[in-house]
Amino acid sequence: MTVFLFWNINRKPLQAVVASLARRHAPDVILLTECGSAPNVTLTALNQPGCSEYSYAPGIGCRKVDVFTRFPARFIRPVLEEERLTVRHLSLPGLTDILLAVAHFPAKTHWKEASQALEATHLSRSVTRAELQVGHSRTVLVADLNMNPFEPGVAGASGLHGVMTRRIAEKRERTVQGRRFAFFYNPMWSLHGDQSPGPPGTYYYSRSEQVEFFWNMFDQVLIRPDLLEFFSNDDLRILDCDGTRSLLTQEGVPDARHASDHLPLLFTLRL
Repeated sequence: MTVFLFWNINRKPLQAVVASLARRHAPDVILLTECGSAPNVTLTALNQPGCSEYSYAPGIGCRKVDVFTRFPARFIRPVLEEERLTVRHLSLPGLTDILLAVAHFPAKTHWKEASQALEATHLSRSVTRAELQVGHSRTVLVADLNMNPFEPGVAGASGLHGVMTRRIAEKRERTVQGRRFAFFYNPMWSLHGDQSPGPPGTYYYSRSEQVEFFWNMFDQVLIRPDLLEFFSNDDLRILDCDGTRSLLTQEGVPDARHASDHLPLLFTLRL
């Protein structure tokens, strides 16, 4: 099993909290966005006594994602990178190789929905280009998309085409206007709302508008059909505690003052 931890730490000095999460969950790969600190600062915290030894896996152009691993960086080499995207070829000895795509989209305070949707179209094409380069589509995309699963950029065919059920995703693709579009399976649909075993989303905000969702699922894990046999929905969690303290306020929303305004994701692939 290969365990992944993803978190937007909102440019906060949360290295100690990341280290606590690492001690509690022993992730093989830690993916951080909006770090705000040099990688060596995070490494120092991660490699304290009681933690597994982590190393930094540098990229070749992505400035928004930091990758830390418990194995040599040569096993998670970059295939394609842009400012807000890194696609890594994860090839561990004796295990099935996969593509790990990690992205961080601009926030809604900076970009309109139309801009986010068009950028999702570009992201989809970039992931497809990386898949063609390695010769397979065993791909997992984990990202702070700053969009909900139901928004056009995530659900739309020209975007990420993330669908809410495995049965639909297993059809692999669908045709729209004579063009074929590959699916992602988006399990985050099932974790959005009160039926989630954990928090009902990863990001919370409330404004005085006619329409407000309050809880949003901006941080998402999407799985290509070719990787579904290695993924169980039970192995995906939204975390609300680092093992010693809550990441939520007393009101039950992300504690942006003492932690991050986003909650971390933990998931496992049984490679």
